[in-house]
Amino acid sequence: MTTIPDRILQTVALARPCLLSIPPETARIKPAPSEWSKQEILGHLIDSAMNNIQRLVRGSYNAARDFPPYRQDDWVAIQGYNERDWHEIIEMWVMTNRHLCAVMERLPEECLQNLCGIGRDEPVTLDFVITDYLRHMNMHLNQVLDQGQDNG
Repeated sequence: MTTIPDRILQTVALARPCLLSIPPETARIKPAPSEWSKQEILGHLIDSAMNNIQRLVRGSYNAARDFPPYRQDDWVAIQGYNERDWHEIIEMWVMTNRHLCAVMERLPEECLQNLCGIGRDEPVTLDFVITDYLRHMNMHLNQVLDQGQDNG
């Protein structure tokens, strides 16, 4: 049976060469002033992985119920992903996901029902955080790797 960390790692391995084939100048194009470029979307996925690492670690010992909300636009803007080196962003995304999967694989089964606040009205389980991360990553990765020219 394939686990979620296995699926994440497989997705990352398959996506990496596709991401590297995108020219840096193309990765930085913003479809509209208020929309993220491909590079910013990948930066957002780095942030998502980093936030989820924190959620899983803290949640494993029941210290994530009141985790602060994630203000994604602020995170992307403050870190200036669009001004960074495209290949560096790709490698950071790869390594952050590898680390996230290592954390996922170490979590004891009994902690997967621990609750974590992620800015929603009600906290969710760590099991949900793990499952939803894969969905979220794939959704945004599809935007970055979109074969059409429309990013929206």
